[in-house]
Order: sequence, then structure tokens, then C-alpha cells
Amino acid sequence: MNSALLNYYEAIERASADMLSAARSGDWDQVVKLEGACAVLISQLKHAASAQNLGNEESQLKSRIMQRILINDAEIRQLAEPWLEDLDGLLAGRPKSVH
Repeated sequence: MNSALLNYYEAIERASADMLSAARSGDWDQVVKLEGACAVLISQLKHAASAQNLGNEESQLKSRIMQRILINDAEIRQLAEPWLEDLDGLLAGRPKSVH
């Protein structure tokens, strides 16, 4: 089993879960910090994956991990929508609306 590559996927999953937790609590600064950590992990994963392949069982585990990451990402995006609309309004000079 190629645990080195799977460790990257699991670390990205943990970071995405932490991002979701921060988003749920409205800590957008922490979400941005964790997003940066994810970007570093993804870059490291790409480098490691170019030299190694996953077996069938590992690929299935990777798929399950990726599905959880995508579910977390979708909820983070849903939570971020009002915040992004407020930011867009502030940048455009519109007063903040109450949700």
C-alpha cells in the first residue's frame, strides 16, 4: 500500500474539514489560512504523485477521500456566498444588507 500518497489525501481532507469548521463558525481568516495550507499540500501531492501510482484498493480509498473533500468544499462555498456578496457590495460601495 502506498501510504505516502494517501497521507497527502488524508491531510488535505483534514484541512478541508477544519476549513468547514472555521466557515461554520464564521472565522473566514482561518478559512483563508487553511486554504493556503491545502494549496501547499496539493502542490506536494502533485509532485509525489508524478513519481508514484496507487493500486486499485488505494485508488478506491482515494476516491472516497476526494468525495468527502468535495462535500466539505460544497458546504464551505454555500456558507461563503453571503459573505462574498457582502464583500462584493462593500467593494462596489453599496451599503451592507442584513441577512
